[in-house]
Amino acid sequence: MLLIGSRLIGSKAIKSRNMADINKRVGKKIRYYREKKRLTQEALAFEADLHRAYVGQIERGEKNIGIQNLEKIAKALNIKASKFFAD
Repeated sequence: MLLIGSRLIGSKAIKSRNMADINKRVGKKIRYYREKKRLTQEALAFEADLHRAYVGQIERGEKNIGIQNLEKIAKALNIKASKFFAD
């Protein structure tokens, strides 16, 4: 448990918050590299064989992305998947 202000936060809530932060950071990196390549979400989705709406949800940090889909996006952007985690 963690005390924040006058509220106790359980470890599951902390882990959930950390995962949400990771999803947002990875999504921002994907958007950065997509825009750097001057691709639309639709074009990236086509190249990665994913749905455009799913790509948008990933970029906004709304969806967890699986390793296989992360690799598909990296391949479509012609970069290593590790770039999505670099600072």
